[in-house]
Amino acid sequence: MQRAHDIIGLPVISIDTGKRVGTVKDVLITFDWTLMGILLDPKRWFASPRLIAWEHLVSLGPDAVTIADEDVLQNMDEHVDAASLASGEHKLKGLPVITVNGRQLGFLEDVYFEEKLGRKIEGLEISDGFISDLKEGRKRLPAPDEATIGDDAVIVPASWSE
Repeated sequence: MQRAHDIIGLPVISIDTGKRVGTVKDVLITFDWTLMGILLDPKRWFASPRLIAWEHLVSLGPDAVTIADEDVLQNMDEHVDAASLASGEHKLKGLPVITVNGRQLGFLEDVYFEEKLGRKIEGLEISDGFISDLKEGRKRLPAPDEATIGDDAVIVPASWSE
């Protein structure tokens, strides 16, 4: 499994031309827990961010993300129905993960997915805070089938608290 944070900051290379088209700024996740695409850093100030849909990624390597050609680049629509992992108005990192019966499990830090460009989120990485992370490590939980991504929390089934 691969963590989404592992690809943030990687260069994006077109295999058609060998040209670097940008750097991964963030990962976009739909509200049904699938990977929508990657967001690139804008090339200039006040430029709109560019998006590459997940299905247009050729490979997620340890040193670069590759795409077939620059034709897959899109300007990001301001009304994209997705959350971002690490930045933006609706970011997931740092949201509390709370069961439907009101128990807080920690804070969302990262998501896991299959390395072979699988679109489905397979797991969540949860933190209980810096000291707890150092002493016990972060929790890695399977992604729930029925989880709600809200404005202020991620709501998961009560069975997670068992």
